[in-house]
Amino acid sequence: MGTRTTGLREAKKQETRQLISDHATRLFMAQGFEATTISEIAGAARVAKKTVTNYFARKEDLALDHQEEFVAALAGTVSGRAPGESALSALRRAFAEDVARRSPVAGFAGPDFSRMVADSPTLTARLRDLHDLRQEALTRALREATGADAEDITPAAAAAQLGSAYRLLFERIQALTLAGHSNDAIAGRVADEATRVFDLLEPALADYAVA
Repeated sequence: MGTRTTGLREAKKQETRQLISDHATRLFMAQGFEATTISEIAGAARVAKKTVTNYFARKEDLALDHQEEFVAALAGTVSGRAPGESALSALRRAFAEDVARRSPVAGFAGPDFSRMVADSPTLTARLRDLHDLRQEALTRALREATGADAEDITPAAAAAQLGSAYRLLFERIQALTLAGHSNDAIAGRVADEATRVFDLLEPALADYAVA
C-alpha cells in the first residue's frame, strides 16, 4: 500500500508540474516571457503562487522545461556509446536521430516557442548558459571515458569542438524555424549541413574516446 501511495503522490506531483508548465508556456507565447508574471501563471493553473515557485525555482525554468535533458544529452550519448564507437561517431549518430524525430532538444521547438525565446533577453541568456553547462558535462564524460587526468586539457578541447558543432546546428534549426520553414524542410536541410559540420571534425576526433 505504501509503494502505491507514493507512486500516486509522485504521479500527482508530475501532473501538477506539467499543468503549470503548460499554462506558463501558453501565456509566455501569447504575451511574452518578460511581461508574464508568476501570479498570472498561478491563476491560470489554479494553484497558489507558492506552488509555482515550489515546482520551478526560476521563472526561466517554466519556459525551458527540457533543460535537464538538454544539459545531459551529449554526456549521456558519450557514456552510452557502442563498443568500438568514438565520441564523435556517437554524437553524430545521436544528432541524426534527433533530427529524424524532430526533437526539441535539437532545436525543433516550433515558430511560436522559438520566437518567444528569441524575443526574451532572459531566455536567450539562459539558453547560452545551458549550452555552456552541456559542454561542461560533456567534458566530464570525455575525461572519464578516456581516463584523462584533471590537468589534461584534451577532453575540454574535444568537448569545445563537439559542443560548438551542436550549438551551431541548434541555432541553425532555430533560425530556419523563425524564417518560416517547416520542420520537414528544416530536417532535410540540416541533415545535409550536419554531415559537413561533423566531417570537418573527423581529422582531429575520428579516433578519440573510442569505447
